[in-house]
Amino acid sequence: MTKLKIAVIGYGGMGSYHANTILAKEKDLFEVVGIYDIDSNRQAHAIQDGLPVYENLEEVLKDSNVDALLIATPNDSHKELAIRGMEAGKHIVCEKPAVMNPQEFHEIQKVIERTGRTFMVHQNRRWDPDFLILKELYENKEIGEIFQIESRVHGANGIPGDWRHKKEHGGGMLLDWGVHLFDQLLWMIDSPIKKIETDLSFVLGNEVDDGFFSYITFENNMKVLVEVGTTNYTKLDRWYIKGTKGTAKISDWDLTGEMVVSKETQSVVHPTPIKAGVGLTKTMAPPSEEATTKKKLPKGHEMNQSFYQNFYHVVKNEEEPLVKNEEVLHVLTLMDNILTR
Repeated sequence: MTKLKIAVIGYGGMGSYHANTILAKEKDLFEVVGIYDIDSNRQAHAIQDGLPVYENLEEVLKDSNVDALLIATPNDSHKELAIRGMEAGKHIVCEKPAVMNPQEFHEIQKVIERTGRTFMVHQNRRWDPDFLILKELYENKEIGEIFQIESRVHGANGIPGDWRHKKEHGGGMLLDWGVHLFDQLLWMIDSPIKKIETDLSFVLGNEVDDGFFSYITFENNMKVLVEVGTTNYTKLDRWYIKGTKGTAKISDWDLTGEMVVSKETQSVVHPTPIKAGVGLTKTMAPPSEEATTKKKLPKGHEMNQSFYQNFYHVVKNEEEPLVKNEEVLHVLTLMDNILTR
C-alpha cells in the first residue's frame, strides 16, 4: 500500500499531536516527511522529535515528495494556506474551524473544484466515545424517542493559549469548542434548525467569548441546550438526555453515567410523596422501583474508519468522506449567524 506523505504546517500543540500521536497510529498509510513553523522554539521541538524542518512555506509547496498538508495554525491563516497548498497540488487536512466564515469557505470550495484536490476538516469529535453512545441512544430509541439533549463542556482555566484571545485570529470558545459540539449535533439530527438563541459570555474581559449558552429548536421539535464554560469550578454532566421512556446521562469523558427507563407495566405505580424543604411533593419524588429500572449505558456504535484512514481512502480510492464539506459549511454558517447578530 502506497503511503501518503504529509507535511505539518504549524507545530504547536495540535500540529505536534497530529504528527506524534494520531498519525503515529497510521504508519501503514502515512509518513510525516517534515514540518514548517515560523517559531524557532517549535522548529527545535520538531528536530528533537526527529522531524525535518522546512525553512519556508515555498520549500514545502515545491517539494514533490509531499502529497498532503496538515494545517494546524491560527484560524485566520487557514484559508490562504489551504488555497496555496491545493494550487501547488497538495491535498489538505485542516484543523477546525476550517476558516473564519462561510464566505472564506466558498473561496475554498472554488479552489477544490478547480484543482480536484481533497480538502477535509478534522472534526475529530465525531469519533468521541461519549458522543457515539448518545448517537446509539438516539438511533436505537432505548429510552424512547429523544426530545431533549443537553451538551456541555466545562473547565475553569479560561481561554487557552495566546492567539485564541484575539478576534482577528478567530479566537473565542464558540469557534474553539462550539464548532465541535454543533458539528456533532447537526451531523446526528437530520432536521433543519427552526430557531437558535445564544448568549455569549465575556466575564473574563477578553475581546472574544469565554463561553456561551445556545438553545436550539429543530423543525422536528428536538430541543438542544449547548453550553461551553471556562469559569466552571464544578462541572455538570457532559450529556443529559431525555426520552419518552427514560432519561440518560453521560457524566464525563470517562463514560460514567446511567439510564433510568420506565418499565412496561399494566398498571400505574404511583410514587410515594417525599419531604422537600418544608413541604411535601409527589410530583418531584423519585419514581418507584416498581415503575423503573436502571441500566448501563450502551457501548456506542464504532466508526468503521478513523479520520485519517478515511482521508487516505478519499484521496487514493475516491471513497466518500466521513466529514463532508457541505456539513462543515453548515456549521460555519450557524456560528457566523451567532457572531454577526
